[in-house]
Amino acid sequence: MPLQVDQLRDMAAQLPDEAAYVRLPDGDALTFAAWDDLADRIARGLVERGVGRGDRVAILLENDHLHRWIATYAAVHRAAAVAVPLNTRLAAPELAAITAHCEPALVVTSTTLAGRMERADPGLRRVTADDETGWAALTAAGSGALPDPPGDDDLADIVYTSGTTGRPKGIAVRHRNTHMVPNGEPHWTGEAWLHASPLFSFAGTTFTYNPMKLGMTGLYIPRFDAATWIDAVETYRPTCTFIVPAMVELLLASDRFETADLSSLQLVAIGSAPLPPSRHRAVAERLPGASVSNSYSMTEAGMAYTFLPPGEIANRPGSVGMPVAPTEIRIADPLGDPLPPGEVGEVLIKVGEHPREYYNDPDATAATWADGWLHSGDLGRLDADGYLYIVGRAKDVIIRGGYNIAATEVEAVLYEHPAVHEAAVVGVDHAVLGQAVGAFVALRPGAAAEACELRDFCAERLADYKVPQGIWFVDALPRNAVGKVLKRDLRPPAR
Repeated sequence: MPLQVDQLRDMAAQLPDEAAYVRLPDGDALTFAAWDDLADRIARGLVERGVGRGDRVAILLENDHLHRWIATYAAVHRAAAVAVPLNTRLAAPELAAITAHCEPALVVTSTTLAGRMERADPGLRRVTADDETGWAALTAAGSGALPDPPGDDDLADIVYTSGTTGRPKGIAVRHRNTHMVPNGEPHWTGEAWLHASPLFSFAGTTFTYNPMKLGMTGLYIPRFDAATWIDAVETYRPTCTFIVPAMVELLLASDRFETADLSSLQLVAIGSAPLPPSRHRAVAERLPGASVSNSYSMTEAGMAYTFLPPGEIANRPGSVGMPVAPTEIRIADPLGDPLPPGEVGEVLIKVGEHPREYYNDPDATAATWADGWLHSGDLGRLDADGYLYIVGRAKDVIIRGGYNIAATEVEAVLYEHPAVHEAAVVGVDHAVLGQAVGAFVALRPGAAAEACELRDFCAERLADYKVPQGIWFVDALPRNAVGKVLKRDLRPPAR
């Protein structure tokens, strides 16, 4: 079975002059031949610098360096080494914790981030991708032979979680389960897939190879904004795109979204964070010719995911769809026993014969993967037809006077209010009830609403104990680099 590094070689041999990736908005294109050649030269440069089979190579590069990022990523695999994509927004102490854990042999970084990397790990060798002298030395055509290709069971990547609730964990990804689309001989469609996820994220690494495996060009926006995304759709006419809920909010808030020509889109995949049903409906109604899918997966699950078929948005509001074979989903009680349809419990995911694991963390691995099931930490329910509904994270459940309240349920109602742009619901300490319901709300530009108005709105749609007792207005919700809300950074006033 061919490995994913060979897919790039095949594409370069068969379609050398086709654009593999285009960076937007400047339109800088990288052909398959150029990508393949650059990856080969970087791989030889890594080997000449002592990078051996199984060594870790960290990549700390901004999204603007798209071509050099994806070439480095492919090169690490060609050198039979392990890629460690690093979050470019992490502070030096956070980077230090990661490099101490995975012990990379070398880091490929930028002049802007080199100082932060030096503070994080002074002894780590660095190659600076935008220092042309150093980059030329790395990519000089060396004569050394590359090692034998890695095998299916060899480690390909270590992807560190976003760490919204604590220390990031390194998820070990083997070559056998690196990407959702297998290698093959794709028919070149001439179509394009548009995305803007950070390159270091699970979505970013997934999309590095997937467009070419589908016979498509990858269109990439290094820094998402609604205008650039709309311009890309109108200019390049992509048929597929992946966006996260934070991007959905920006698009729906744009005046151009209602009038732009977005008719080329056939598939709009939305994922990585909960999506309020009202926002899902709004995108689907605006793009009637596209399949607008809300999906569910996680980095730990790898190739296991769910998919909501077209036409089910109206029938099953809030659902993230059915498991895609061979994925299985079970809802379990705290003891791990299955619950019947309609009852809320932890979402367990069966990911097949080759689950992922946490790198160098056997205790966390054993706690997360048990008896063939991945314990997601998410709360959800299945309906009678097997469609999954995510209620929230286990840590997002607010227990008010003995009542369990799902934060996402309250957030979904707040999102229905026409003045609300963003909302995040948290538990607030309460001397009598244990916890009270609090909400942080960002209003739409030019909109106005009072806390009492939003409470009344919720009271018409929720049980009285679920209505937020405290509502605080903010300019925007704090988010990490992949668009997930950082609820740990939301602090109600001392009063």
